[in-house]
Amino acid sequence: MAIYHLSAQIISRKSGRSSTAAAAYRAGVEITDQRTGEVHDYTRKRGIESADIVMPSGSTWSPTRVELWNTVEAKNKRADAQVAREFLVALPDELDAGQRRRLAVDFAQELADRYGIAADVAIHAPGKEGDQRNHHAHILTTTNRVEGDGFGNKVRELDLVAHNMGGGVGKANEIDRIRARWAELANERLREHGHEARIDHRTLEAQGIDREPTQHLGPTATAIERRTGQASRKRQDFDQDVAERLTQAKKAGELERLGQVLERSILDLSGDIEAAKNQRIQEQAAELHKRALERSEVEMGHRYARALENVTTETLATVPGLLPAQAIKRALHQVGKEVAEAGQVPDVDVIAVRRQVQAQPGMQQRLAHAAELEARGQAILAEIAGMAASSGSCTTLRG
Repeated sequence: MAIYHLSAQIISRKSGRSSTAAAAYRAGVEITDQRTGEVHDYTRKRGIESADIVMPSGSTWSPTRVELWNTVEAKNKRADAQVAREFLVALPDELDAGQRRRLAVDFAQELADRYGIAADVAIHAPGKEGDQRNHHAHILTTTNRVEGDGFGNKVRELDLVAHNMGGGVGKANEIDRIRARWAELANERLREHGHEARIDHRTLEAQGIDREPTQHLGPTATAIERRTGQASRKRQDFDQDVAERLTQAKKAGELERLGQVLERSILDLSGDIEAAKNQRIQEQAAELHKRALERSEVEMGHRYARALENVTTETLATVPGLLPAQAIKRALHQVGKEVAEAGQVPDVDVIAVRRQVQAQPGMQQRLAHAAELEARGQAILAEIAGMAASSGSCTTLRG
């Protein structure tokens, strides 16, 4: 799987470095620094697949590697001079060795032509102990423009300090453009050779990918590990950073899980509260219904009582020929009819209320008195009937 990587760094005397040493290490050769007399011998270095010097297309100067970088050191006099700039790029594993070399050299040629600089392209194979897909190229460029058989002024377009001082803070700079161009060129070659893999120069966040970017040890840390056989300080820092990130991720995961549990608890509690509110509403409604029934029963009982009182005290005196039993039946029927027409609570047991009223001691006495009157009335009616019958017999005899 092709991955994107392009990083740029400055080779500066201020940090104790030189372009001659950097070039010798990357190309795996020996270079004597004519300015200091130091000999930088990396001829025993393994893993160098190719090393090419690239000059601007319009230049007639064809220096050797030794000549090129000693001329650079001679041009830059200051003790803190920035003598070279390196671009480190990851080469697609999908391409073969010849295709990777062509890609790296063509990219270096574009840099040389655009900025008028010289470039030293060294392609390194993956390390024996590392990822075997880690093909990469070190493109060491001059910080001065090529002029004749030497160098002229600095290339300010690639200087971040000059970019910011010129009002470019927060704006895309030339390094950003170079990063984008590398992705374009690599993808062109992948497409040209029939590979579907592509690389993207944008940040993982801009691509919508949720993971941490990969990290590289760099040449110094790698050399230390090869020489000592132990993990470099940079690798230890990486490992510690990874451990801290894992710990933070674990804590974040635990917090997320706790949050989910809390959210579920809140939802459950909300459901319990809602259920309790509904139950309370139902209980209140039942209580109100019960009270309404009680009030209806009391009111109905009072109406039955008044009806019975009227029947036993007034009806017999005001309605000639109406017997007590008939009067009571009519009165109770009238009360039931009025209750139905009034639309009172349908759950009221009218018969039970009527029985409760009739069972009261006062009502029992009144009903007993009505029964006595009923008995007297029946006796009187019987006597009248007897008298009527006797009278009829006498009339018949006379005839």
